[in-house]
Amino acid sequence: MYIPKTLTETVKYYAGEQTCIDAVASLRWPNGIPVCPKCGVEEGDRKHYWLATQKRWKCYACRKQFSVKVNSLFEDSPLGLDKWLIALWMLCNCKNGVSSHEIARELGIAQKSAWHLLHRLRSALQSPDEGMLGGGGQVIEMDETFVGGKVKNMHKSKKPKGTGITGKPVAAMAKTIVVGMLERTGRIRAEVVAERTATVLHGLVQKHIADGSTLMMDEWGGYKGTNLAHEIINHANEYVRGQVHTQGIENFWALLKRGLHRKYISVEPFHLFRYIDEQAFRYEHRATKDKPYTNAGRRKETHLERPDREGGRVILGVRRG
Repeated sequence: MYIPKTLTETVKYYAGEQTCIDAVASLRWPNGIPVCPKCGVEEGDRKHYWLATQKRWKCYACRKQFSVKVNSLFEDSPLGLDKWLIALWMLCNCKNGVSSHEIARELGIAQKSAWHLLHRLRSALQSPDEGMLGGGGQVIEMDETFVGGKVKNMHKSKKPKGTGITGKPVAAMAKTIVVGMLERTGRIRAEVVAERTATVLHGLVQKHIADGSTLMMDEWGGYKGTNLAHEIINHANEYVRGQVHTQGIENFWALLKRGLHRKYISVEPFHLFRYIDEQAFRYEHRATKDKPYTNAGRRKETHLERPDREGGRVILGVRRG
């Protein structure tokens, strides 16, 4: 299946409805061969019936009809697949993200529709469960950051009271804490947490980082006591000491905040994990010497099956094929 490489090609290519159907089918099912969502029968020696006038299939086994949208992110949406696929291309390839107002202007839809469309597409960018990071002596950088407006710009009623250990305002009381773990080979995990205590940080280490990894971290006391081999870089004195640094995860924080502050402007903590997943997808699929991703290649890594929900978070299965 051909995948457009530029936005101009994308708009022209997805102008036809049948082209969009074939594109989504190739992403959802191996080799574009449809699978009945009702009974799970794959098209084999006996092909599903294609109803050309209705643009859908009829299963030869259970006799139920289904379209390419069923059990996908596009189900129940009145928007055409051409708009969905153009928006997906832009979300995958715009380095700092794309706002709902921009999508609304370019696609000619309402801003509210664009906002919901983008949230559905962000769930397609979540990384599948590919096991724990590291292992075998691989280096993992771990760090935390605060997301939110500047304390000095807050209204007096919302400004945190008191001072921290360093004498600065307690930013954790007014901002959202995000903890990230970066495998230097490219994979990344990032989660929103309520606090950055030793209990929380050690729990994330056990959840995401495999035994045998080497952990790179800063001087924050919450990391002390981890059972992994680790190195500490004290940012009060230095930022890099040979291979001991956290510059990779700091780079990810810079990209994340550039999008949040310049493109999205204001993000509610409740939705923050969706924007983190979006930026993590682009970071994992950025073009490098080892992984020369292109604009077309990034979109092939999305997962369009309808997600399950667990604890308020969208969990997606691994794309087949």
